[in-house]
Amino acid sequence: MKIGAIIQARSSSTRLPKKVLLKLPFGGGITVLQQVIRRTLKSSMINELIVATTNDVADDEIIDISEQEGVKWFRGSKEDVLSRYYNAAKESSIDLIVRITSDCPCIDWQIIDKVIELHLKDNADYTSNTIKPTFPHGLDVEVISFSALEKAHLQAKDSFEREHVCPYISTTHCDMFKISSFEAPQELYAPDIRITLDTEEDYALLCAVFDFLFEKEQYFLAGDVVHLFRSKPWLKIINKKVVQKKHFFDLKDELKEAIKILKLQDLDGSADIIRKFVDGM
Repeated sequence: MKIGAIIQARSSSTRLPKKVLLKLPFGGGITVLQQVIRRTLKSSMINELIVATTNDVADDEIIDISEQEGVKWFRGSKEDVLSRYYNAAKESSIDLIVRITSDCPCIDWQIIDKVIELHLKDNADYTSNTIKPTFPHGLDVEVISFSALEKAHLQAKDSFEREHVCPYISTTHCDMFKISSFEAPQELYAPDIRITLDTEEDYALLCAVFDFLFEKEQYFLAGDVVHLFRSKPWLKIINKKVVQKKHFFDLKDELKEAIKILKLQDLDGSADIIRKFVDGM
């Protein structure tokens, strides 16, 4: 069985353009994408790593970084990320796909291996540590059998399913697949910690994390991150108001989320108007 990690990466992020090309640690010579590649390569179970980017000329730099790091790359659709994953996996004859996103520079290879081990033990179609939020957000790992990925690629129609790769398997048609959930042990339970990269606030936090941990141990682990936040809880304040992007299938749920965002910005009047509308639905 060939196990391959596919890291999706592009430079045209809407909230923080070229985020994967930012330097971590700040002012150093290593990009966010390089941190993700190097940490993922420490996995003992992955046979191959592929960086899957888009056909856009703007993403040529991602190809350059991939070649510099000595890993394979694949170019595909910018919006249809599901097809990008499927074609990258098919071209390299990968049986088990490990999905990693390039905005997770603290990704822990030990967690990657444990998710793979559970997937194989359960003979699952899809296994992830994101089904039930228990880990810090930014240590996300999804493992997908090629047959499940192929079925999703052939049958998924919704743009949300195609943009985010796994929802057809994990959410909208989960009854068709065998799914396993990997949850954090007590010492790593910290779903309130956000160490992913979507905004300037996230980048400021990650710069602080790397300033504290990277010099001492370049390949720090999830336990080091959790310990850091427990010893310095003020770190959470840096990106406290960042809202994770979500997709809703129901207008009422979407409006409820809008109320939360408005309240974070102290826009109480607008929030109250929408709340009254929701109450009357």
